[in-house]
Amino acid sequence: MHYNNIGKIVATHGIHGEIVLKHALGKKTALKGLEIIFLELRKGEFLPYFIIEAKAKNESEIYLKLDGVLTREAAQKLTQKEAWLPEEDFHRYASKSSPISLLGFHIISDGKSIGEILEVIEQPHQVLCRIDLNGKEALIPVHPDTLLKIDQKKKEVVLDIPDGLLDIYMD
Repeated sequence: MHYNNIGKIVATHGIHGEIVLKHALGKKTALKGLEIIFLELRKGEFLPYFIIEAKAKNESEIYLKLDGVLTREAAQKLTQKEAWLPEEDFHRYASKSSPISLLGFHIISDGKSIGEILEVIEQPHQVLCRIDLNGKEALIPVHPDTLLKIDQKKKEVVLDIPDGLLDIYMD
């Protein structure tokens, strides 16, 4: 199963084990209908947690009550842990306009695919997309000057990548 990162647990809330999930789904949501969220307690190890209750706090945060997390201390152990959704759930809850919705898309430059977007890193003035370029990790900037188009049907992000940018990843 393929999982997509949606954010991380940033705080506890109250005394009964509630947590605050800061997400990058691009819209206010209470994850209505979602039953399970996966937390990465150790690198690459996703543990499922059943959602008892979820309430939208604001555009980018959700209060969550998870099954088995009954105390503030138990919730505290989950802070700073990354939160993940299986790919099909992810696409149900992520806004089409949020940068995170580009996960799994291919970056196209000069008519060729240079790699699949494995991670989206949001920064104040641009978005960085992590791809695997010939076996090396490459960070490709996406901003209004380089973005030519996003093709939702083909799952492609067409970029005008500045000359020399890819060369730094090619020894």
